[in-house]
Amino acid sequence: MDHHYSTTPSRKGKHLTFEERVIIQTRLKDGLKPPAIAREIGCSPNTIRNEIRKGTVWLYHGKTPRYKAKHGQEVYETNRKNCGRRFEYLEKARFLQYVEEKFSQGWSLDVIRGRALESGEFTEEEVLSTKTLYNYVDLGLLEIKNIDLPEKLRRRHKKANVRKNKKIYGRSIEERPAEIESREEFGHWECDLVLGAKDATDKVLLTMLERKSREYLIIRLEDRHPESVMRAMREIQAKYSEHFSEVFKTITTDNGSEFSALSQLEQWANTMVYFAHPYTSCEKGAVERFNGLLRRFIPKGRRIENYSLEEISNIEVWCNSLPRKILGYRTPDEVFEEELDRIYSVVA
Repeated sequence: MDHHYSTTPSRKGKHLTFEERVIIQTRLKDGLKPPAIAREIGCSPNTIRNEIRKGTVWLYHGKTPRYKAKHGQEVYETNRKNCGRRFEYLEKARFLQYVEEKFSQGWSLDVIRGRALESGEFTEEEVLSTKTLYNYVDLGLLEIKNIDLPEKLRRRHKKANVRKNKKIYGRSIEERPAEIESREEFGHWECDLVLGAKDATDKVLLTMLERKSREYLIIRLEDRHPESVMRAMREIQAKYSEHFSEVFKTITTDNGSEFSALSQLEQWANTMVYFAHPYTSCEKGAVERFNGLLRRFIPKGRRIENYSLEEISNIEVWCNSLPRKILGYRTPDEVFEEELDRIYSVVA
């Protein structure tokens, strides 16, 4: 009780016993009200009122309510079975084994759950939610530890420090058609350069990502000169030949000097090139996100020349074989190949 004149001893957190329920039943027969019964037992009157409500049965064809201690105890025991945190660890053992297997291949917990459902290998009743999986990691119920989650420990906010008078090498992203933002049309790419050791003698990686399918290209360059970037673009053009302008409708990149010649694409292809605002990597956030996946295999400071073309190719295959939530847990390769088939079938 909350009144300052109450003499009822506090029993917060304690539950009524069966003997106390018998007292309630007896005192109700004697005509006592809940406050008087509460004073005798030593609890709040509301506790008595709630107990009476839960333990009341209807007698004589449902016309007469009567509190029964036995029924009140049965209701209490049933509720106790259903209360508290419940884990489905044992019931979902097969799914959890699948989770740990796929996690060892570099998949995220959400991707693992989504792909398990999309592939039909598990039903909705056989899997756990993404939130529950992360809770299991926090509680130590899986072999996966928080330190094994690459994104969880590395996220941090950086204060923007925009330098004025940064050189612009071509069309501003402000001129890019607004419909490209929706990612509904195929053929719009983001481009970036990934460095290893900050050494002019080390090789670099040109990375490109198609915004709709999330197809990710990794091309090793001898250096970061604009001529090397353009040489790589000509090799890509040769691969897709007359379909190049359909596969590469636009390219969005930053104002790094290595991309200073990229606008030349507009002269020998129908590909439009747009440059993001200075020091605004979020304007090409998709390729930046995949560069983060690349860093799992090639950490900052490692010399790229130490990685063979086969190793780099394997990284690209892994990235494009990773199911993505935004793609309905399909892989970038699956969506990209569908788009290519559509382009080639129209021409045929």
